[in-house]
Amino acid sequence: MNVLVTGGAGFIGRWVVKRLLDDGHQVWVLDDLSNGRRENIVEFENHPGFRSFVHGDIKDENVLEQLFQNQFSICYHLGASINVQDSIDDPRPTFNNDTVGTFYVLEQCRKNNVKMVFMSTCMVYDRCKDETGITEEHPIKPASPYAGSKIAGENMVLSYYFAYGLPTVVIRPFNTYGPFQKTGGEGGVVAVFLKRKLNGENLCIYGDGTQTRDLLYVEDCARFVVEAGYSDAVNGHIVNAGLGRDISINDLAMLIVQDKNRIQHVEHIHPQAEIQKLLCNYQKATRLLNWKPEISLEEGIRRTEAWIEKTNLI
Repeated sequence: MNVLVTGGAGFIGRWVVKRLLDDGHQVWVLDDLSNGRRENIVEFENHPGFRSFVHGDIKDENVLEQLFQNQFSICYHLGASINVQDSIDDPRPTFNNDTVGTFYVLEQCRKNNVKMVFMSTCMVYDRCKDETGITEEHPIKPASPYAGSKIAGENMVLSYYFAYGLPTVVIRPFNTYGPFQKTGGEGGVVAVFLKRKLNGENLCIYGDGTQTRDLLYVEDCARFVVEAGYSDAVNGHIVNAGLGRDISINDLAMLIVQDKNRIQHVEHIHPQAEIQKLLCNYQKATRLLNWKPEISLEEGIRRTEAWIEKTNLI
């Protein structure tokens, strides 16, 4: 198939591109490199299935129109502003990218009858109340403009399924980590903690550290994303993916650094956007896609630490 990945030079996007190439497809990448990095996909540029990298914006309709002349079968729409704190400080770029940009991509999918897989987020959910985990029917709570913009994008994506019969699916992966994730302040908690550990620095935890996260290894996530595109069973659905196990940030820090003297707590920047408990129930993904995670948290951390140590990336 001919496949487009928006945000394909980003952390998860890079792994989605790899999976698609491994599966034998022709892949185009659109990315404005505001979050992604060209280095993430440089190893694919000589692959016979890698057709083009377009440095462009999902809000540029001329760029989109030209791209969609390639007769795509699937568009994996991962291009987005993803920083919760940034969305609170300045909501306009997040809304424009995650809602308006999604609309522009959707319009091209509609005009060209291309399936869209829309990458949403677990950050749209209200806190988990028990150990059965968060299903797709769990209440949502847009505690940040990032979550609000994603929910608006989700609703547009699903409206195109119901109004036009366009095959679309909304996917909500939980907190994804692994190689190629940024290790600076905008990176995920696992990458940031590992980098600080390797640098001999203390691990800083926002708030009291009792908040929990369900941490999904990136190759498991990419397999889920790609399979959602292949399957008609998920069209018109919202589908979760996660490890099905949560861990407090305090326990995660200890698992990584194994020295409580190297852990310190700092004031939360935006406590109003904190979700106290995130735990995924991924039974729907298993039922519809035969998907379940394969990499344990401990193994995923080991692989990620080895990659950071090897590449010494910031």
